Amino acid sequence: MRKLHSFKQHSVLPGFNLALGFTLVYLSLIVLIPLSAAFIRTSALTWPEFWAVVTTPRVVASYRLTFGASFAAALLNAIFGLLVAWVLVRYHFPGKRLVDALVDLPFALPTAVAGIALTALYAGNGWIGQFFEPLGIKIAFTPVGVFVALTFIGLPFVVRTVQPVLEDIESELEEAAATLGATRLQTFSRVIFPTLFPALMTGFALAFARAIGEYGSVIFIAGNMPMISEITPLLIITKLEQYDYTGATALAVVMLVISFVMLLIINLLQWWSRRSAAI
Repeated sequence: MRKLHSFKQHSVLPGFNLALGFTLVYLSLIVLIPLSAAFIRTSALTWPEFWAVVTTPRVVASYRLTFGASFAAALLNAIFGLLVAWVLVRYHFPGKRLVDALVDLPFALPTAVAGIALTALYAGNGWIGQFFEPLGIKIAFTPVGVFVALTFIGLPFVVRTVQPVLEDIESELEEAAATLGATRLQTFSRVIFPTLFPALMTGFALAFARAIGEYGSVIFIAGNMPMISEITPLLIITKLEQYDYTGATALAVVMLVISFVMLLIINLLQWWSRRSAAI
């Protein structure tokens, strides 16, 4: 009984047991049961069969592109997402509301529409691609196009995660640092950034997770060439169209495990940064 009470937190509204029960049931129906179904389906394969399915050269190349491009896109969004959030919070300029609304556009835009628009822009005869084509730089239908698409869909996650934290930072902290003789760089690196870092890591993790599962916008601009610009979600769809459900779930399990491990590491780093800041 004492252990149960230790999990409870004092609240004006009662109902801890009921709320916890609904939470566990909802998470089980929406998350745990569908994910466990993938593992159960994959269990029909023996370990050698499973290993043979998930380690073919074509599949390994898709892992490399999917996780590599997702990580690079999330990292770029972490840098420029912080910059965008900083501009939106700290400065007032004409058209600020429009820029703020444009940040959410990748949320609302259908992924297929985003893929078609990006392909039209970055193709060899597109508005932007035509300037890179004479230089021998091809964006659309290459891994670079995949990176561009994943960067496009991931930016709002970083901006909207960092923005409220940046708004809550009191300007008195910066003034106090300046009074004590800190430069602008020192004020940002030692006062502001440690406060923003956990939120920035959260935004990075969200952008990374979103990029790993992206399909609609990528298939239009990637070109989907095996061993070059083919992502793992496309391979899963291909196996489903070939009625190879066990092979598709095997790839899904690999992506699920790798994604979970990477997100767990990111969350541990976030917890460690918050604990260090508290100390």
